[in-house]
Amino acid sequence: MEWWALLLSSSLTTLLISLLPCFCYIFWIKPERVRERLRRQGIRGPVPSFVYGNIPEMKRIQQEVNHSPEEAESRLATDYVPTLFPYFIHWRKTYGPVYMYSTGGLQILNVTRPDLVKEIANCKSLDLGKPSYLQKERKALLGRGILASNGDLWAHQRKVIAPEFFMEKVKGMVDLIVEAAKPLLDSWESMLEGEVGSREIVVDEYLRNFSADVISRACFGSSFATGKEIFSKIRRLQMAMAKPSLLIGVPGARYQPTSRNREIWRLDREIRLLILNVANEHMREGSSSSSSKNDLLQAIVEGASGRGDEFIVDNCKNIYFAGHETTAVTATWCLMLLAAHPEWQERARAEVLEACQGKSLDFEMLRRLRTLTMVIQETLRLYPPASFVTRETLRDMKLGAIHIPKGVNVKILIAIAHRDGELWGPNADEFNPERFANGIAGACKPPHMYMPFGLGIRTCAGQNLAMVELKIVLSLLLSKFVFALSPSYVHSPAFRLTVEPGFGVPLIVKRL
Repeated sequence: MEWWALLLSSSLTTLLISLLPCFCYIFWIKPERVRERLRRQGIRGPVPSFVYGNIPEMKRIQQEVNHSPEEAESRLATDYVPTLFPYFIHWRKTYGPVYMYSTGGLQILNVTRPDLVKEIANCKSLDLGKPSYLQKERKALLGRGILASNGDLWAHQRKVIAPEFFMEKVKGMVDLIVEAAKPLLDSWESMLEGEVGSREIVVDEYLRNFSADVISRACFGSSFATGKEIFSKIRRLQMAMAKPSLLIGVPGARYQPTSRNREIWRLDREIRLLILNVANEHMREGSSSSSSKNDLLQAIVEGASGRGDEFIVDNCKNIYFAGHETTAVTATWCLMLLAAHPEWQERARAEVLEACQGKSLDFEMLRRLRTLTMVIQETLRLYPPASFVTRETLRDMKLGAIHIPKGVNVKILIAIAHRDGELWGPNADEFNPERFANGIAGACKPPHMYMPFGLGIRTCAGQNLAMVELKIVLSLLLSKFVFALSPSYVHSPAFRLTVEPGFGVPLIVKRL
């Protein structure tokens, strides 16, 4: 048997030697040429390692922060960026607001300079698209849906989906959203029955269920009960995919049969079947009834003509995830901040009670809630649900004075842009909704540096629904309950594809 071992060993050695030049070209020579083109334009960055790029340094810097819990806690009191993304803070101090780094085979240009952000915002070219790694590393969650696709496919998806979230359509969803909030209100009132004064409620899951119900009713023509299993599995998929966030770009990582990857593959298959069942049931009901359905799912099904089931599955997953998760997280942060700042809670409540005067909410009432709008805008500034705006140059491009080679990922860390003292003033780390008293343009100069819903032509299509949904649920809660932070609350924002409270938000709730 020894000769077989020798033959196998010799064959493997020969194969490795023959592949070595190709391997070196892909993971060093080609990326180094890109980096050199950027260096010649004065752009610097940390020195990458072979294959892994700057991942080892990112892990080292992260571990140094993790080993200093007291320092981390004091930072989290005002700014979570140095704790969640300390390497970005370190490199920004070292190399300035424009620098490059690598994760595996990805070459990334990090940008927070206002003039370059404006260039990205104003760029209408489809050649500046979403990073291709999203379709690979986040395939199970995003696939080739509207959040990750590019070119003509994205343009078609935007044409199909965006009209379903125009303000005229959203106006007609107010009663639906109020109806979706009733189980939340009833459950809290029931929990307070028989209680002496108040009780602690961990609000996160209640708000997540409410937001899921809104998306189910508004977009898919069903209640939360129908989509409950889908939302549950998408949440588990999100948590699984958030774990190794630093490994994006490492070759072969997503194919390894680790327990995490096997869980992702399994959830992906199960979610696909559930969504197709919902779509098929939707089409059967539409064909059997006298009036055709007129909702987002119907638009997606019709838009999928000739494009197969993946068009339906991927776009439904995008809406299920982005449509409910980001709004729920923002509502949770809003309640936390209002509980921590009772003076703003009282101001917002007084405005709600005056606008409503015991009547049912309608769209015109929502338009008069200026204080509540300011609170939501300030919450989105301090805790934007998405952490990054990311684009990829699908061909060689010029942004401002910088010539960017094809394949470079351009990244904007939103939280850094939202807390820049030069743009927002010396109190940029403080909760101060008053800064939005004269709108976004009055709060930040230049206004394009405020980007909670993204930037440019890829701005979130569902932002109108998100803002109306937030105003409704917060109005209803403020009109019935008073909130205070529980002594058990631990302020620990966590990055799980969105930035959310790491240990939940327990509030002391009492009836108004």
